[in-house]
Amino acid sequence: MVAFDAKDPVAVLVGCKRPPHTLVHRIAVHPDHVRKGHGRHLLTSLSAKLAILGPPHLVAEVEAANSPARALFKACGWREARTYVDYFAGAPAASPAPAGLVIPVTATDLVDIALPAADAPRAWERTRGTLLARTERLNGLAITHGERLDAALLYTREADGRTTIWNLSAAPDATGRDAAAILLRDLAHREASSITLPRMDEAEIDGSLLRELGFAPAATTIGFASEATAA
Repeated sequence: MVAFDAKDPVAVLVGCKRPPHTLVHRIAVHPDHVRKGHGRHLLTSLSAKLAILGPPHLVAEVEAANSPARALFKACGWREARTYVDYFAGAPAASPAPAGLVIPVTATDLVDIALPAADAPRAWERTRGTLLARTERLNGLAITHGERLDAALLYTREADGRTTIWNLSAAPDATGRDAAAILLRDLAHREASSITLPRMDEAEIDGSLLRELGFAPAATTIGFASEATAA
């Protein structure tokens, strides 16, 4: 969506629909036209359209340090629903897993056993829909015992040499926690690079485990939410 002042475009909103949510990916206003209501107009117009066309559940992710953007969403009635944290390790704890313990997997292999539900509290790039859309780009590792999945992760190798983990899951017990630690150490050994876990929700994995392995919290992102409302 684009807002105009006479014939000049002065603001833009970029969104993405994936039922049951619509993501406001980016909203920007030209510096010469701030504080004139253009951002509010775009958000309220989008809300009115989605009240008719759907999906009606709106979400947005705003850097915690971006006070003007947070103020805009709040002024339009959006609520701060989630907090996501980036974790980063320049030199994560690394060691190879015992031979045969870690097996390669794909996102398709994990669909029914390790990927988040469609409505799980995840940042957009960590949601089930995004992971499935990126199946061909994702590498995966897992630890299993029989039919039980102890832990699994999905990651990509970035062009700049970093490794990014997009999904990390573990059984909700001590065995699962230990398996997740083994996977992270094994991945660090395999890739020999810095590792990032962007926009992690606390429901995905225990942050204390990451800190034990050398990861430190970095940027914080606020997940905003709203329901579409007719004009």
